[in-house]
Formats: sequence, C-alpha cells, structure tokens
Amino acid sequence: MNSTLLQIASKYVQWLLILVAVIALFRGHNYPGGGFIGGLLAGLAIVYRGFAFSMSEARKQLPLSPEIIIAIGLFFVVASFMPALFTGSPLMKGEWYKLQLGFTELKLGSPFIFDIGVFFTVIGVAISFVFSLNKKE
Repeated sequence: MNSTLLQIASKYVQWLLILVAVIALFRGHNYPGGGFIGGLLAGLAIVYRGFAFSMSEARKQLPLSPEIIIAIGLFFVVASFMPALFTGSPLMKGEWYKLQLGFTELKLGSPFIFDIGVFFTVIGVAISFVFSLNKKE
C-alpha cells in the first residue's frame, strides 16, 4: 500500500501497539492471556508497518528473523520448567523468587518466564505467517 497517511500514522501506532503489548505482558502474568495477547499485539505492530510501507521494509526493521524469535520464545518456555525440575516440584508449578532492588522488591516467577516465552513465540509465528503469505514465488 502506498498511502502517505497510513505511513505517517504507522510510525506512531507501531510504538503504541508495542507499549500496549508490553503492558499486557507484565499485567498478564497474574491473569490469563498476558503473553499471548501481548505477542499478538507486538506482531500486529510489525505487520502494520509492513502494510504501511512494504513487507520487505518490515523485515529490514526486525533485528532478528522470525525463526530466531520463535527459538528465543521456546527457550524461555523450556527455561520456565527448570526451577520445578531442580526443586523436585511438579512440572509447571509456579516458583517465585524475590529480588531486592534498592528500596523496592521485585517478584519474579516461573509463570512470568513462561509468559515471556509465549510472547516471543507468538510474535515469531504471527510475523512468519504474514511474511509467508506475502512471498512472491
């Protein structure tokens, strides 16, 4: 598509979608759907850029290929199982750790690591799917 208005809007809407995706990811690790919804929104931001300019432009903007993004996501999913394996807990049981950061405390848990994995996997699958639809044989 070659719409000037769409191209101008995409520069702002893309970052807004990524911001909402990250908010959904961080909010969602205590509620259902955080990593999945966030991944769809982040994937949509990249696809929106492709519709505004071109899919090759959207590919150039990505620092990693969709396959590598999927692999990173699967790595985090597998990494979320590791605390349970090392502690002898049932698989997928949430393990929580507290990190003291100055005056505040950060609670990091294996469900959040799993959500990060889902987030990256969904981004990779979504953009890989749309890019494959746009390939010229």
